Amino acid sequence: MKGFKRLVYPYMVFAGIMIVVPMLIILFYAFTVPGNDVISVKLSLNNFARFFSDSIFISVLVRSLVLAVVTTIVCILIGYPAAYAISRLNADSQTVMVMMITLPQLINMLVRTYAWRGILLNFDISPELKVYIGMVYNFLPFMILQIYTSLAKMDQNLIVAAQDLGCNERQAFLKVTLPLSVPGIISGITLVFLPAVSSFFIPKLLGGGSYVLIGNLIENYFVTTGDWNFGAAISLIMTVVILISMYLTRKFDYNQEA
Repeated sequence: MKGFKRLVYPYMVFAGIMIVVPMLIILFYAFTVPGNDVISVKLSLNNFARFFSDSIFISVLVRSLVLAVVTTIVCILIGYPAAYAISRLNADSQTVMVMMITLPQLINMLVRTYAWRGILLNFDISPELKVYIGMVYNFLPFMILQIYTSLAKMDQNLIVAAQDLGCNERQAFLKVTLPLSVPGIISGITLVFLPAVSSFFIPKLLGGGSYVLIGNLIENYFVTTGDWNFGAAISLIMTVVILISMYLTRKFDYNQEA
């Protein structure tokens, strides 16, 4: 057993270098201002005060949250019926449909977004709608696969038992199928909402630069303006938002299981 525990050490070192160290660097930059160095550090909350005192930054944060929430809801509305329909097929057909959903994911998301950019150039629609289309297209498979996994693992004898007890098909779905598929919905929400709220290249490519989200702000302050301190502060704010979202989804999932 001790030998197996030692196998964890390389992962711990890797996680420390690739996760802990970058987070410490972000913390350092977020709570300092330009001109500080490691030897003489002066902590400051100016970066956070600058963010929360400017209505433009607040509006960008709200817009990002709204985009992520709407994207997640649309993915649920489309993904659940699709996953349910797939789960009702025979085993061979289920395999084919899952493969049809999975294969496009093997193509880089950036390439697929560029393809949608070319398609949407032919339509006179708002940049916001283009961003929503790109978001739903890229993240919908995650929702479908998570819900399908929950539905596929469900014991079908429970449906038969519910019908034997007097439930019609709609009642059996609402009282048995839907509650048992909640873990899949929660997993799908996590896989859609978290990347959607921080996405930057989809709005940049499909929005044409006129639809700015929080991810675009972070990219701009790190890459374009070179203000790493303010960019780190925004990144830390987004980290807190993501952690709160994960806590809420986990708590909801726990309450459902209880």
